[in-house]
Amino acid sequence: MTRILVLNGPNINVLGRRNPTIYGSMTLGEINDLISERAESLGVEVTFYQSNLEGELIDRIQESWGNIEGIVINPGALTHYGYSLKDALIDAVVPVIEVHLGNIHAREEWRSHSVVADIARGQIAGFGWRSYTSALEIIAGIIEEESSL
Repeated sequence: MTRILVLNGPNINVLGRRNPTIYGSMTLGEINDLISERAESLGVEVTFYQSNLEGELIDRIQESWGNIEGIVINPGALTHYGYSLKDALIDAVVPVIEVHLGNIHAREEWRSHSVVADIARGQIAGFGWRSYTSALEIIAGIIEEESSL
């Protein structure tokens, strides 16, 4: 079974009460439930992890080496300066899709730069919780296609 790690960075743990006009009103738990439902219908296994600390996200990626086929990540504020997180994602040697609930390109200029974007297969931003389920569908398809090569 295809195994995908879903990572969330700083402040994603307070979804539901954090600026709902940008991030929506759903909690991280509710979003994870929707991701799990979609994963089941796709026949993939998902593991979730959230931390406000970059080192803990890196540890989780490194602990997952050889046990996952892809990563869906919302780096939160680490999007803009998380170079050591970027290195861990590179070292994982699996497809990565970057997601954001809000449209980072429609906000302050500094938010539009992502240090992860150039190593990710793609970025999905601005679709709320749908950013995650879309990324899951896409990464599952990429993994399936590439495993048959």
